[in-house]
Amino acid sequence: MEGDQVAGRPVLSSLPVLLLLPLLLSRAAALHPDELFPYGESWGDQLLQEGDDESSAVVKLANPLHFYEARFSNLYVGTNGIISTQDFPRETQYVDYDFPTDFPAIAPFLADIDTSHGRGRVLYREDTSPAVLGLAARYVRAGFPRSARFTPTHAFLATWEQVGAYEEVKRGALPSGELNTFQAVLASDGSDSYALFLYPANGLQFLGTRPKESYNVQLQLPARVGFCRGEADDLKSEGPYFSLTSTEQSVKNLYQLSNLGIPGVWAFHIGSTSLLDNVRPAAVGDLSAARSSVPLGRSFSHATALETDYNEDNLDYYDVNEEEAEYLPGEPEEALNGHSSIDVSFQSKVDTKPLEESATLDPLTKEGTSLGVVEGPDLKGQVEAWDERGTRSPAPPEVDGDSLAPSWETPPPYPENRSIQPYPDGGPVPSEMDVPPAHPEEEIALRNYPASGHTTPLSRGTYEVGLEDNIGSNTEVFTYNAANKETCEHNHRQCSRHAFCTDYATGFCCHCQSKFYGNGKHCLPEGAPHRVNGKVSGHLRVGHTPVHFTDVDLHAYVVGNDGRAYTAISHIPQPAAQALLPLTPIGGLFGWLFALEKPGSENGFSLAGAAFTHDMEVTFYPGEERVHITQTAEGLDPENYLSIKTNIQGQVPYIPANFTAHISPYKELYHYSDSTVTSTSSRDYSLTFGAINQTWSYRIHQNITYQVCRHAPRRPAFPTTQQLSVDQVFALYNDEERVLRFAVTNQIGLVEEDSDPTPVNPCYDGSHMCDTTARCHPGTGVDYTCECASGYQGDGRNCVDENECATGFHRCGPNSVCINLPGTYRCECRSGYEFADDRHTCILITPPPNPCEDGSHTCAPAGQARCVHHGGSAFSCACLPGYAGDGHQCTDIDECSENRCHPAATCYNTPGSFSCRCQPGYYGDGFQCIPDSTSSLTPCEQQQRHAQAQYAHPGARFHIPQCDEQGNFLPLQCHGSTGFCWCVDPDGHEVPGTQTPPGSTPPHCGPPPEPTQRPPTICERWRENLLEHYGGTPRDDQYVPQCDDLGHFTPLQCHGKSDFCWCVDKDGREVQGTRSQPGTTPACIPTVAPPMVRPTPRPDVTPPSVGTFLLYTQGQQIGYLPLNGTRLQKDAAKTLLSLHGSIIVGIDYDCRERMVYWTDVAGRTISRASLELGAEPETIVNSGLISPEGLAIDHIRRTMYWTDSVMDKIESALLDGSERKVLFHTDLVNPRAIAVDPIRGNLYWTDWNREAPKIETSSLDGENRRILINTDIGLPNGLTFDPFSKLLCWADAGTKKLECTLPDGTGRRVIHNNLKYPFSIVSYADHFYHTDWRRDGVVSVNKHSGQFTDEYLPEQRSHLYGITAVYPYCPTGRK
Repeated sequence: MEGDQVAGRPVLSSLPVLLLLPLLLSRAAALHPDELFPYGESWGDQLLQEGDDESSAVVKLANPLHFYEARFSNLYVGTNGIISTQDFPRETQYVDYDFPTDFPAIAPFLADIDTSHGRGRVLYREDTSPAVLGLAARYVRAGFPRSARFTPTHAFLATWEQVGAYEEVKRGALPSGELNTFQAVLASDGSDSYALFLYPANGLQFLGTRPKESYNVQLQLPARVGFCRGEADDLKSEGPYFSLTSTEQSVKNLYQLSNLGIPGVWAFHIGSTSLLDNVRPAAVGDLSAARSSVPLGRSFSHATALETDYNEDNLDYYDVNEEEAEYLPGEPEEALNGHSSIDVSFQSKVDTKPLEESATLDPLTKEGTSLGVVEGPDLKGQVEAWDERGTRSPAPPEVDGDSLAPSWETPPPYPENRSIQPYPDGGPVPSEMDVPPAHPEEEIALRNYPASGHTTPLSRGTYEVGLEDNIGSNTEVFTYNAANKETCEHNHRQCSRHAFCTDYATGFCCHCQSKFYGNGKHCLPEGAPHRVNGKVSGHLRVGHTPVHFTDVDLHAYVVGNDGRAYTAISHIPQPAAQALLPLTPIGGLFGWLFALEKPGSENGFSLAGAAFTHDMEVTFYPGEERVHITQTAEGLDPENYLSIKTNIQGQVPYIPANFTAHISPYKELYHYSDSTVTSTSSRDYSLTFGAINQTWSYRIHQNITYQVCRHAPRRPAFPTTQQLSVDQVFALYNDEERVLRFAVTNQIGLVEEDSDPTPVNPCYDGSHMCDTTARCHPGTGVDYTCECASGYQGDGRNCVDENECATGFHRCGPNSVCINLPGTYRCECRSGYEFADDRHTCILITPPPNPCEDGSHTCAPAGQARCVHHGGSAFSCACLPGYAGDGHQCTDIDECSENRCHPAATCYNTPGSFSCRCQPGYYGDGFQCIPDSTSSLTPCEQQQRHAQAQYAHPGARFHIPQCDEQGNFLPLQCHGSTGFCWCVDPDGHEVPGTQTPPGSTPPHCGPPPEPTQRPPTICERWRENLLEHYGGTPRDDQYVPQCDDLGHFTPLQCHGKSDFCWCVDKDGREVQGTRSQPGTTPACIPTVAPPMVRPTPRPDVTPPSVGTFLLYTQGQQIGYLPLNGTRLQKDAAKTLLSLHGSIIVGIDYDCRERMVYWTDVAGRTISRASLELGAEPETIVNSGLISPEGLAIDHIRRTMYWTDSVMDKIESALLDGSERKVLFHTDLVNPRAIAVDPIRGNLYWTDWNREAPKIETSSLDGENRRILINTDIGLPNGLTFDPFSKLLCWADAGTKKLECTLPDGTGRRVIHNNLKYPFSIVSYADHFYHTDWRRDGVVSVNKHSGQFTDEYLPEQRSHLYGITAVYPYCPTGRK
C-alpha cells in the first residue's frame, strides 16, 4: 500500500465514506469523560439556572457564527439539550415533537431534561484559547479531509453534565438515577462553522423522555439529535433540517459509534459563506487516526456492527463472520429538498462486492482514488498485549503528529468531574503548551493522553477498503437508507449461493432454492447430514470446587432426515464433565436446530440460519445452583460446517464419579415472535450407581435471538408456538477418552394437548406471587414462601428498596455523598476531594499552582493577551482579538488599513478594535452606507427603506416596518423572520403588552371589534331556508316556523294563515295529539323556560346548542366548537364537560340517543353522558382497562368498539357496557385510532408500531381480519370513515400526511402532505378537522383543495386528543 510512514505507522488514504470507520476498524475505546473539551467555572463557563425549562440570557458572540446560509451573533442555551439563535418558545411547543423544530436549532440531545434540585447542571461559554481551538481543529480536519487547513478563530461550548430526565413527582418515589453527560462545540474561522457533538462512555443513561401531556398514552420519544434552520417565512413550510436519530438504538449508538473514528465524537459542517444546502456530516478522514482495541486472535463482525444492540459489556470487541460483511453508504454530495436523516442504528446495507484494487493516495490530491475489499487485518505484533481476561496492557506512549484526543502537555484540571493524576512517571512538566499548526499532508495520529487511568492507543494495522457509493433519495426527505439502496442488483452476494434474491417495496430478501432450507443467507441441502465445529469455555463451580477450561473442542453430527443429533465435547476436566451430564440442552440446541419437521412446522435452521445466539439459564433443585450457557452461531465455513462458540458460567451440583445420568423423553414448547424464540420447561433426571437411584430436577429458560428479513411479507400461517418432541436422550462421559457425549432424537410440530398435566410448584413455573425482588422457596406440593432479596425489605410479596443512605447502614466517609441505588448504594466524593485507597474515605485534592492567577506567567498585559492555564505549571498565551503576536508580545492591528469599512464611511482605529461611521449624506452602520434620499419620505417609509438596505446583508434579521398607502405605520406589525407580532402607536413605537409569540393569534390592534351577532338557531335557519325555498314570500297555505326573540321554537305552531295548529317541543318536533281543527287553538306549554328560571345544571356540565358542532378532548375537559356550515365558530367555543382527575383521549357520539362517549386513561374507564340539560356522567366500563384510547360508536347495532394500547387489545360491548368481548389480542403492538362503518359492517383501526405501522380492517364481529395499509406510513394517529364519500382517511404524525383510500385499500391518494403533529381526525361535509399537538388546537383542511382553511387555539394551551362531529341527525351514508 502506498503512503507515508510516520513513526513506523502506515498512513491510509482519506475515504469520504459516512460512518464507515466504526464498521471497518476494530471497535475503538469509547470516549472517556475526561476527554471532553475542558469545562467548568474555572474555565470561564456560565451556569444555566437550574429548572425544567430554562433558557440562558442572550450570549452575544464576539464573532458571528454561520449557520446554514445566515450569520448569527446571538446564541441561547436551553435546559433541554438544545442551542438556538433565538430565544426558545414554550417547552411543550417543541420538546414533545419529532424533528424539525419551528425555530433554528442545534440539538446534541433534545429531550425533556430537568436540572431541578441539583440534578446536574448546564454550562456554556465562548472560547478563543489555543488549547480548545487546536483540539477542535484536529477533530474537524480528521472528519473533513478537504478542510485540512481549517483553523478556527473562536469556539462556543455547551456542556450538559449529569442531567436527568423530567419525572412526574410521586409521593415517596425517589428520582431516577439515570443521568446524562454530553457536550456541543461550535467552531468557526469566520467563513465556515462546524459542530462537534461529544458523548462520553456511559454518558447516555436515558435515551428518551415521555411527553408531559401524554399521561397514560404510551408515547416515549427518543432524543432528537440534529440541526434545523427553522420554518420558512410562512408557517406552512419547513426549512432545511438534518436528523441523526430516530430510534432508541440510534440514540444509544451515539456514544458507541462515530463518524470520524472516535466512538462518541461526531462532526458536522453546519454553515458557510459559500452555498451549503444542508448540514453535512463528517466523512472518515485519516483512518490511522482511529483508536483500536481488538484483542489478538479475534476479528471483526460487520454484520454485528450494523445490527448489535451495543452495551458496556461488548464495547471492547466482537467476533466476525466475513461472509456477512455489511457496510454503510457514503456521504451524499447534497440533500434533496434540504431534509436529511441518518439513523445510527445502522439498518441499511449496501453492496459488499469485493474489488481487486487497494485504497491508494492520489499523488496530486493526497485523497483516496480507488477502493478495495476489507480483509480481516493481521494485528499480531501491532496491538497491545492482552492478558487472559481480555484487558489491555499499556504500551509506550507515542506523541507524533496531530492528535484527535485532547493533547494538553499537562492535562487540564476538572474539579467538577474527577481527579486526574498528571504525569504518573514523574517526568518533567513543560512550561507552556504549543498548539500545532495544520498539516494537511501529514498523518493525523492519536496522541497519548498522559493521565492516570487512560490506556494508550493501539498501533494500527493495514486495511484495504471496498465500497460502492450509491446514495438513493426520494422527492421528500433525503435518507441514507433509501429503498433503492437495498436491491438485489447490488446486494445479491449477501445471499447464499443456494438461494435467490427477491426485491420488495422496502428492500430485498434472500430465499433458499428448492431442495435447500435455511434463512436465505445460509442454506443447507435437505436430508443431508450436517456437521458442527466449535469451542467450549467455562468458569464453573462444581459443588464448591472451581473448575475452568478454555476453548475445548466441540463436534456434532446431525442426521437431518430423522432428527438425530450427536454431540461430543472433549478435554473438559473430569469434575466439570461429570457434573454437566444432565445438561443435555448443550447438545439439544442442535436437536432443535435440525429437528425433523412435522407438517406445518419449521425447525430452527429454517428460521435463524447459521447466525444466532442461544442463551440458557438453568436452575437446579433442590440446591438452587444456577448456570448460564451462551451458544453463539457464527455462520457456515467453506465446507458448510456450522461454527459455534459455547460459554458456560455458574454453579452446578457435584456428581460423583461412575454415576450415570438418565433423562426420560420429554416435550417442550417454543414460543416464536419476531426474531426471538423462547422456551421455559422443567426436567427430571436420575443419577444411578449400582443400587443407588436418585432423582433431581432443574428448570431451564431458553432464549434464541436471530436476524430476520423484515422486507418480505409476514407468513400468517406460521404458528406462534411449536412443540419439540425429544424421543431419545442420551448422556455419557468417558473418563479414559475424556469426552462428554450427548445424543437426542427430535421432531418439531404443532402443539399437542396433554390430557393429564402434572401440577408444578409455582416457584418452578413462575406463577408464584413473590415480588420481582424476592426469592421463591418451594415447599410441599404447590406451597411456597417468599423472601426479599438483600438490599430490600418487606414480606416477600411486596418488597421495597432499603435506603442505606437514609438509615445510615453505609460505609461512605466524611466529605463524601451517599447515593442510594436499587438494592445497594454508592459513594461519591464532593467537589475538590478524591477517594483514598479504601475507596470510601475522601481526601482533599491539593490544587496545582496556577501561573495565570499568581502572576508568574510571561504573557503580555491583560488588556492585550489572555493567559490560559493547562494544569500544573503549564500555560499558554494568546493575543486578544484586535492584537497580533505570540501572546508574549502583542501589537495592535490597524483594521483601518485593511479597508474593512464602506468606501463612504470613515474608519477610526482604536487599541484592539476599530469603528466605522457613515459620512454626511449617507446612512447605515459604517460597513454598509446608502445615500440619504429620504427627506420627502414619512418616518415609516424612512425606517422601511433603511431596514431593507440592512436586510441585503446575508444573515441580517432586521424588522422591516409595514406602512399603509399614506406612509403611516400599520397598527399591526409582524417580524418576517421570527413570527412575533405586536401593536404600534402612530409613531411606530410598540404598545407594551401586545407582543404575541410565533404561531399564536396576532393581537387585535385599533378600535375594539364590533360585537358579534348571535349565531342563528335551528329554528331561525329552518325558517330562513324555507323562505328562500318559497322565493322570499310564502303563500297563505305554506308553513313557516315561528321563532321567538331568542330563536327558540314558539310552543304553538300554525300552518300558514290557516287555523290548523299544533304544539311542538324545544326541537320543533310536533307533540303527538295536539293538532287542532279550525277554530280551536291547543294549549301549549313552553318547553324552553326563560333564563332566570332555567334549571341549574351541575357546575361542570354545559349543554350545547342545537346544530352541527365538534367535540374535542383536552386533558380533563370535553370542549365544544360549533360549526357555521364548515367554518369554525371560534367565538362560541366553550367547555361542555369538566371531569376533574380524568385524562380523556377517545371520544365519539351516539346520534340516536344524543349521548357522548369517551375513554379515560387516568381513570382507566369508558363513560358516557347525555347532551341534555343537567345530565350526569355515567361510567359503563371500569375493569380490565389500562390505557383505553380510540373509541367508535355503531349507532345502528348499538355497539361500541375501543383500543387499549397497553393491553394490546381491541374490544367491543353494547352501549351500556354489557356483552363485552375481545375481538383481537394478537399481532397488535400500539393500537390507537378506531373507526366503524355501520352501513357496510366494517371495522378499521391503526397500529403505530414503529417497526411495522399498519391500518387493519375486519367485519364488526371480528371476522375476515386483514391488513389494509402497511406501506409509506409512520405514526397513523388519527382515523375517520366518511359515510357519505365512503372514504377511509387517516392523519399520520410520522409522514405528516393526510391520506384517504377506498374501504378495500384501493384508490389511495394524499389530501395534504405537510401536517404538523396530528393526533385525531374527523370528517364532516367537505372538510377534515383534526387535533394537532404542534399547534395545540383544532385545524380544518378542505377535502378537495387540501388547503388549511382555519384553526382554533383554545385559551388554555395543552394537548388536544380525540375529536368527533355531532350531527342534528344520524348519517345514513350509502352502500
